[in-house]
Amino acid sequence: MSKLFYEKDCSLSKLEGKTVAVVGYGSQGHAHALNLHDSGVKVIVGLYEGSKSWKLAEEAGLRVAVAAEAVKEADIVIILVNDEKQPMLYEESIKPNLSAGKYLVFAHGFNIHYNQVVPPEDVNVFMVAPKGPGHTVRSQYEEGKGVPCLFAVYQDVSGDTKEIALAYAAAIGGARGGILETTFKEETETDLFGEQAVLCGGISELIKAGFEVLVEAGYQPESAYLECLHEMKLIVDMINKGGLSYMRYSISDTAEYGDYKVGKRIITEDTKNEMRKVLSEVQDGTFAKDWILENKANRPSFNAKRRMEQNHPMEVVGRQLRENMSWMKK
Repeated sequence: MSKLFYEKDCSLSKLEGKTVAVVGYGSQGHAHALNLHDSGVKVIVGLYEGSKSWKLAEEAGLRVAVAAEAVKEADIVIILVNDEKQPMLYEESIKPNLSAGKYLVFAHGFNIHYNQVVPPEDVNVFMVAPKGPGHTVRSQYEEGKGVPCLFAVYQDVSGDTKEIALAYAAAIGGARGGILETTFKEETETDLFGEQAVLCGGISELIKAGFEVLVEAGYQPESAYLECLHEMKLIVDMINKGGLSYMRYSISDTAEYGDYKVGKRIITEDTKNEMRKVLSEVQDGTFAKDWILENKANRPSFNAKRRMEQNHPMEVVGRQLRENMSWMKK
């Protein structure tokens, strides 16, 4: 079994005297910046002039500067803007202000792995990738818990990049949950595959298919929504807490029997073969190429599909039902 690193394996002293520039203040950016700050690390947030996040970061007690100035001042620079925006940001604001011995950091390996960002040979490059969305990285930290992280070293010119990476991961709370060493290749390919085949693409289509089959058979859309979508959180929370065994222990024996009887009729060998194709497209760069070209063309297919999905009957019913669920509202 692979070794996991915890707080006892990490030394925050490795970050003493160093300034971290967090470039971007969105989901992951705000979480990293605030967690680092609360761990006693000197932080400066890098944004573009006129960013809506500028005031938010300042109100949270953080220093803010334009990205180029933040990078120039920092010893450690983490890029936390969307994957598709990173290459241009890197060329315009980051690369000209990197000097030998600095640490360039990513939270996802996409742009390094697919050569959209090519760092100079005299800087250290590592990754710290929390396995959860930014708001969870922040809320877990505030509760004294932590979201597990992956970390990887791509270039180590200073000889201490692994120690710096572990310290960084610990400072955002990752060492409380466990830090697993990986590579940029493994993180990128497993992350893309997981999102497409299971976590987002797979789950979304499974939920929609269940909803559609029930509605087509004449059942109420509200009933289909509650059964196939709303209850998903209950099941996933149990799986997250104790694996499939705990979920099966917690549900009724009737539900557990149905699980064993029907699961493999839904996820068949044909499904797994299609998953293998998806993985192959991630590995050979087909997906990355398609996504890069889609962005260069101003996202015509992506935007059209987003609009269509937002108006799916299940989404319409869900919005209506959630209106009366006060705890769902922000």
